[in-house]
Amino acid sequence: MCLSIPAKVEKIEGDMAMVSVGGTQYNASLQMVEDVNIGDYILLHTGFAIQKISEEEALETLKVFEEFEGLNKQMDEEEKESGERLV
Repeated sequence: MCLSIPAKVEKIEGDMAMVSVGGTQYNASLQMVEDVNIGDYILLHTGFAIQKISEEEALETLKVFEEFEGLNKQMDEEEKESGERLV
């Protein structure tokens, strides 16, 4: 299974871009995607832009990732609490 994440293009130099995801910046090769401009959103996979996507789709996907993160934290807390009760 492959996972790609939505990233916003902040800077372009040749066929490389500086993209941001949640405030963290990454380098991304643009060799596989045409017509990418600053401000566009791409799907980033292992350092490569694999598809250009709409801002709406990118933001909705990032929202789902945040929901998963919240659920994961909640599950960790519940697991920790149940472990404390067993001691």
